[in-house]
Amino acid sequence: MQTLQKICLGLTIVGALNWGMVGLFNFNLVEAIFGVDALFTKIVYTFIALAGIVNIGLLLMPFEHTAER
Repeated sequence: MQTLQKICLGLTIVGALNWGMVGLFNFNLVEAIFGVDALFTKIVYTFIALAGIVNIGLLLMPFEHTAER
């Protein structure tokens, strides 16, 4: 499960950075790479949305503090 969560976290970060660029510079990197109405653009957005949903589970998991002894 950790691998899936790391992949989803990476996709969520990509989505957040893309929204940051849209907000600050009015530049959408995903659309610039794949095209505005391209199917692959919609697939990327769908994967980012699913990754965000998976990451909701991270909010519900207890925090595990690991201290070196």
